[in-house]
Amino acid sequence: MFLSVTLALLTGFLNTLKLFVLTLVFSLPLGLLISFGSMKNLRILKYPVKFFIWIIRGTPLMLQLLVIYYGPGIILKHNIWGSGDSGRFTAALVAFVINYSCYFSEIYRGGIQSIPVGQYEAGQVLGLTKRQIFFKIILLQVIKRIIPPMSNEIITLTKDTSLARIIAVYEVIWEGQSFIKSAGIIWPLFYTGAFYLIFSGLLTLLFGYAEKKLGYFQTK
Repeated sequence: MFLSVTLALLTGFLNTLKLFVLTLVFSLPLGLLISFGSMKNLRILKYPVKFFIWIIRGTPLMLQLLVIYYGPGIILKHNIWGSGDSGRFTAALVAFVINYSCYFSEIYRGGIQSIPVGQYEAGQVLGLTKRQIFFKIILLQVIKRIIPPMSNEIITLTKDTSLARIIAVYEVIWEGQSFIKSAGIIWPLFYTGAFYLIFSGLLTLLFGYAEKKLGYFQTK
């Protein structure tokens, strides 16, 4: 029984891991773009972006999952996600990317705005373009500063992936809960906690190592 439960949970965890990785792949760069929009002096861009961020950060991710999955079908009378597991997974991924890109954008914005103006001026004195200043001087310092809050959000993401089960995405907790109905046992549900604890622990070690390696980018 233990082996069969472990194999079932591993199958579910692969879906969890897939959702986690793809969310980061898309939301990290999108969050940076959104942060640029929120910092623009152009009001016609800045305020709509800030309003969108406010809505996403101010409403539950579970609500966003339900609206994104069911909304198009109700409003357009057509299920744009398609049927089956792949359609539900795609809808969940879109919801997670939108949600986390908004949270990441605020972390990026805080990191960028925390860099002293003198850093920009030093780049200008060296004759660098704005693009060169950002990527060669500012970005690495920003990465160093945002690792703690970013790591906290990413570790939260590992647990938030369990919300995908609300639209029947078969992640690890879904698999664990299925044994309650099929076998009348509850311990596999608690067993899923080990997967989250181990994965979160590995991420914590990874971010700690990254923060230590980037220590020389600290500014005073």
